Amino acid sequence: MAATQLRAQQQLSGSVEPGQPLAVRTPDGLRLSARAYGDPGHPEIVLVHGLGQSRLSWELQTDSALVQRFRIVTFDLRGHGDSDKPDEAPAYADGARWADDLGAVIAAAKLRRPTLVGWSLGGLVIGHYVARRGIDGIGGINLVNAVTKLSPDLLTQTSLDYAGRLASPDLSARTEAIARFLAACFAEMPSAEAFARMLVFNGMVPRAVQQGVVRIGNDGLDEAFARAPRLLVTFGAKDALTRPEMSRRLLTLNPRATLSIYEQAGHTPFYEDAERFNRELGDFASS
Repeated sequence: MAATQLRAQQQLSGSVEPGQPLAVRTPDGLRLSARAYGDPGHPEIVLVHGLGQSRLSWELQTDSALVQRFRIVTFDLRGHGDSDKPDEAPAYADGARWADDLGAVIAAAKLRRPTLVGWSLGGLVIGHYVARRGIDGIGGINLVNAVTKLSPDLLTQTSLDYAGRLASPDLSARTEAIARFLAACFAEMPSAEAFARMLVFNGMVPRAVQQGVVRIGNDGLDEAFARAPRLLVTFGAKDALTRPEMSRRLLTLNPRATLSIYEQAGHTPFYEDAERFNRELGDFASS
């Protein structure tokens, strides 16, 4: 096990979570759970996690040397982790709400010009944020095996199959789908202990989230990604959930974009090869 992975597991076995809590309220009244790490005077990074995950997904970034160089903010998306969880699908079906959530986090943390990092669903959240609020005030965007458009031809059949099962009214079917979906995120599985902990926060996500996210529209996303003056596209080549075209198409949309391929990683290159990912993110966010 990598030393950073071991430290992260040891850290979370304690009674006090690292970082400083942030009080975040969304325009529609939800409370989002967020934390900040590092010196407020340093360059800023906001890490946006994927579907079914949580801010704890970024342990190998928040417990790394990045915190010595950057102000890092993580948060639980609506319906995830310790954030509020409306029990109606429409609360998760509008891209504007997800965009407003990210805006509320940036405002609460008093960030000046952050680099936005979006993994999986997090990429869709960032796209809607830029589509509605523009690129001013954003230092750069790093999309990590990101969903850049909800389109069946850009998702694998595995991903499409899980879309229905994760929203199943049958608890047995849904439970099995959550475990299998999480396993599909990795080309190289994490330790049994780490995977068990990940299952806990994946299981906290209500059905309404799964029912709502599939309805999020794509209006303005391509134009938003095309406007980004600095765009790093990170892709794990063994991804079982998104097709390579989901990430590669950004190079056509935005000629300023650069692509970094992790040949041995799956849907989670930031976890499976954290040292390389942290190095590349640090270089990108500081340039």
